[in-house]
Amino acid sequence: MTFPLTHKSAAASSLNPAPSAIKSRIESIDVLRGLIMVIMALDHTRDFFHAQAYDDPLNLDTTTPVLFVTRWITHFCAPTFAFLSGTSIYLQGLRKSRSELSLFLLKRGLWLIVAEVLLIAPADTFTLFNPITLVVFWSLGISMVFMAGLTWLPFRAILGLGLAIVLGHNLLDAVEQAPGFTSGFGWALVHGGSHRVFDYAPGRVIVVLYPFLPWLGLMMLGYCLGRLFEPTVAAWKRQQWLVYLGAGAIGLFVGLRWLNGYGDPFPLSVQKDGLTTLFSFLKVHKYPPSLLYMCITVGPGLLGLALLENVHNRVTGVLRTYGRTAFFYYTIHFYVLHTLRMLVFFAAGHTMMEADKSLQTIPMRFVLPGDGGYNLGVVYLIWIAVVASLYPLCRWYDAYKTTHKEQWWLSYL
Repeated sequence: MTFPLTHKSAAASSLNPAPSAIKSRIESIDVLRGLIMVIMALDHTRDFFHAQAYDDPLNLDTTTPVLFVTRWITHFCAPTFAFLSGTSIYLQGLRKSRSELSLFLLKRGLWLIVAEVLLIAPADTFTLFNPITLVVFWSLGISMVFMAGLTWLPFRAILGLGLAIVLGHNLLDAVEQAPGFTSGFGWALVHGGSHRVFDYAPGRVIVVLYPFLPWLGLMMLGYCLGRLFEPTVAAWKRQQWLVYLGAGAIGLFVGLRWLNGYGDPFPLSVQKDGLTTLFSFLKVHKYPPSLLYMCITVGPGLLGLALLENVHNRVTGVLRTYGRTAFFYYTIHFYVLHTLRMLVFFAAGHTMMEADKSLQTIPMRFVLPGDGGYNLGVVYLIWIAVVASLYPLCRWYDAYKTTHKEQWWLSYL
């Protein structure tokens, strides 16, 4: 894969593009990021409020079409966000020297890891340090720490390493599926499957949900995509390449899934009917994200970038606001959802003792399986209400960031 540009280092800030050019290039990225932020909240709302929240919504034996689709569409969120984070890193490199970019990525990456432990994990449990869960912010943060060093490499080296990780990391599945294999903590951080639980002190655990290696590969490829968003690239050429790359990723998914031999640890299987077989075709592994998972999520995301560049209306304006305040929105929405669930929990007659007991088996307080949760229709209404209620706050914060650019700490939020 070779982009239609001569080789330049992303950290070479000699381009100094006009602010208007940069703004026009990143608007579609912000809109897509905002869209996935909105969709992401649906999955978290389902976690807190659905009556069968802790049944696997992708279990082909028990799911329903609506439940399957509700969960499956949220698969687009994490990989697209990690990919776009890489693109944003490249664009920052157009305005920063290489050393400035590297130092920024190191500090921001470490901050995101701290934020995972001190802000996001407590939002799930309303407790501190038990459990410590390593999820999205952790994977983005540690990937940025690595990117702090990788951005010193030539562009082609970053592209080659990113492709090698994304295309080849499922070779490690054979190691993990070997008889007698046991994942240690280090392996779990890099590639081990989801929900690996490790004791780090008496009565305290750390849970690894997002092994970082595949997410780092995605971020590296997103970084390389940033070359298409340089001001010197014509819009039609960029959109053409986005369509080619997006269609290529989807085509790779279809081909590998049809061959049914590589790219996902769980093979396609014929089910009781055609619809369920289709669901088996689409059911791909997220923890860690398999090659097929990344292809079928990032591929449509690339097509979305091509489409959104030419769409400007009130809806995209709203989505852009969510996208420009992603860290702020992501953090706040967790606390809003859990607080609402706490109110419902106590209103239903449950006690704090029950909440403490539930935390021993469920990684979220104030949620009990089968305790009177709601159907999917109500879940969707709660989701819409929460997302809409956060818009004024996000709009205020976006305006604050725009008018206070001299405050350095805002670049980390």
